[in-house]
Amino acid sequence: MLDSLFEFIEASPSPYHAAAAAVERLVATGLVETGRSDSWSELDAAQGFVARDGGTVVAARATESVDPDRLRFSVIGAHTDSPNLRIRPLPDSGALGYRQLGVEIYGGVLLNSWLDRDLGLSGRVTVASGAGDGPRTVLWRCDRALLRVPQLAIHLDRDANDGLKLDRQQHMTPVWGLGGLSADGFREFLAEELAVEPDAVLAWDVMAHDLTPPARLGRDGEMYAAARIDSLASCHAAVEALAGLKALPDDAAAVIVLFDHEEIGSDSATGAGSPILADALERIGAALGASREQYLRAVARSLCVSADGAHAVHPNYPERHEPQHLPLLNGGPVIKTNVNVRYATDARTHARFVAACDAADVPYQIYSHRGDLPCGSTIGPITASRLGMGVVDVGSPQLSMHSARELGGCEDPAMLTAALGAFLAEG
Repeated sequence: MLDSLFEFIEASPSPYHAAAAAVERLVATGLVETGRSDSWSELDAAQGFVARDGGTVVAARATESVDPDRLRFSVIGAHTDSPNLRIRPLPDSGALGYRQLGVEIYGGVLLNSWLDRDLGLSGRVTVASGAGDGPRTVLWRCDRALLRVPQLAIHLDRDANDGLKLDRQQHMTPVWGLGGLSADGFREFLAEELAVEPDAVLAWDVMAHDLTPPARLGRDGEMYAAARIDSLASCHAAVEALAGLKALPDDAAAVIVLFDHEEIGSDSATGAGSPILADALERIGAALGASREQYLRAVARSLCVSADGAHAVHPNYPERHEPQHLPLLNGGPVIKTNVNVRYATDARTHARFVAACDAADVPYQIYSHRGDLPCGSTIGPITASRLGMGVVDVGSPQLSMHSARELGGCEDPAMLTAALGAFLAEG
């Protein structure tokens, strides 16, 4: 399982690549690829189908004999995006003999973790097709060491170890060459990479990614370090759970949705705040013969597992954790609770995920945030409020969340996948 996760992370330097990697995996197991703008009425739900829109994926499987009057949805949600540095529309800058690229900070980045790292670039680029055709958008990545955000030497900042202060505008601009500004800038670089003329490069959604590959870590190799564990580990577990599903209940449709833009609030055309999931569920219901009334009843008896990273207790900062809720690496999936609904778990949904863990024969843990610290959130509350559906927030425990390189336990990916598989199989 860990090797498969490493391959998925390596294939997914951007949310667009993550969506493509998920679709490729699902299609390889027999699901049919379609699009949001295509008709779903003729699709075989028993075979399964998957649709992609940018960095977002929806996939579903159901039995052929499902009764629309008993229909319910077993949904797993995760997100494909991670905090990083994104290239500006007019990025070319430089001074004092350096060539630099302007970046915007995407999401809640641990800024210091991006210092002094060899960075590649990846994302999507829209180019003119020529010959009267419309523009086309292509996936692109470059795994050369192109960028670096150099830290100021300790000799010039004697107080750095007493509290490093980084200005997002001034201090995070990477260098990518010498010589200062020139006519040969980022657009020309992309054009050379894509073998087109510079004028054909119309726009881009491009970001930096750390070039260090995933690796086992520790004396006995019981941990792993990688970029983008939050939330590619959850995406991978969701995809593997659906791909490995042997049988379905006769009253349920198994659905996974991998959203983009969770790290910036989910309010986008492809985020959890959009109608993508509600529309997809209604269309899946219609493909299974459900009327609008039957669809609404199905949603009311459905459950979504919102799978995202969970905070493991940090050995150097135990005081930052609620003392009765201390998840451990390799301790099993974590059920996340918050009475202010930063997580959407309630007693009923909590119990249903415990049943899935029991069915998969994996342990589980419980996380409650320390009361004197603000709590993060997930797609869980958004999904619950948009659909009126029961939601449980879960995830594998990890350290260094939102760092350029995060840390997890080697046993946790398989345990989360097993629990999600049991949830889809038994609801």
